[in-house]
Order: sequence, then structure tokens, then C-alpha cells
Amino acid sequence: MATEEHNLTLPSYPDMIMEAIDALNEEEGSNKSAIWKQIEATHGTLPPAHGTLLAHHLNQMKQAGQLVMLKNNYMKPNPNAPPRRGRGRPPKPKSSVPVPDGYPRPRGRPPKERDPYAPITVPMKKTSEGSSGGSGKKRGRPRKYPMTEDTPVVKPIGAPRGRGRPPKVKTPVAATVGA
Repeated sequence: MATEEHNLTLPSYPDMIMEAIDALNEEEGSNKSAIWKQIEATHGTLPPAHGTLLAHHLNQMKQAGQLVMLKNNYMKPNPNAPPRRGRGRPPKPKSSVPVPDGYPRPRGRPPKERDPYAPITVPMKKTSEGSSGGSGKKRGRPRKYPMTEDTPVVKPIGAPRGRGRPPKVKTPVAATVGA
């Protein structure tokens, strides 16, 4: 019962951590074990999960920017120091191109400016040769067995092979009887 009453009077962990760092007043910051011992010496009886709570609140305060960690030591941040940049590439600045009100900006690259006096050109239709420049060859990998008039049909000997790696053939092991 005495520990429950004492636990109710403990200040919050961030307050205890800040008090411990101020009391230790180390120039290069204080490590976790020094903060632990200072809190234990100041407040006496602590909850059984003190180590877990301390580590959790130290990490939370570090993420929030209330503490700075340098060489495994925690210290208060310098108010005159410039703010730290986050990881990764900084975001692009917003475009200064005016967009008409009520219309969202279209996706993709904007179209080229066209000369109103330039002659209109009509794109040519695609031919059956494909888009390889009219050489007569089709795009992509050639067929395995071409069926044209110029080349004789070559058929494989035996059963056609399936896709993928063939199964491993297991050789039967002769059972030896020791007498």
C-alpha cells in the first residue's frame, strides 16, 4: 500500500527526466544509467517497469525535440542552434504558375506551345510492318517455330517440352541386406 501511495505522488516521467538532466549538469549530456540513478536517488521507490518507462519517455522526448542525443548522451537542445533537417530529399517548392480558380491542376507534363500560323500536319497511319521503321521485321522476340513459306517447318523430336525446369530424376537405391 505504501508503494501505491508513493507512486501516485511521483511527477511525470518527462518532468523527472528534465530534473535529472538539470541536476547532473554534465557538459556533454547524461547517459541513461546516470539519469536512472539520479531519478532513483531523488524519488526513492519507483515502479517495477521503471527501466521500460524511462527508455520509452527518453525516446519520445528525443523524437519530439525536447532532448537531443549525442554520443549516447541526452541533453537539452541549444535554443540558438539551427533546426535539424529531416532525412531524405527536401520537398519541391510549390509551382508559381497561376491556376484558374475552381479548376484543379491537370496531371502530367503541360502541352507545348503551338504556333497558330504553323501548317497542320496529320500523323501517318501505322503500317503492318510495325513501328520498326518499315524494315519488314516485326517487333519483339521471333517465334520459336516460324511458319513461313520460305523456311521449312522444323518440328522437335519426341514430346514437346513443358515450361520451366524439368523435374529432378531420382535413381532407385538398391537395398542391401547385411547378414
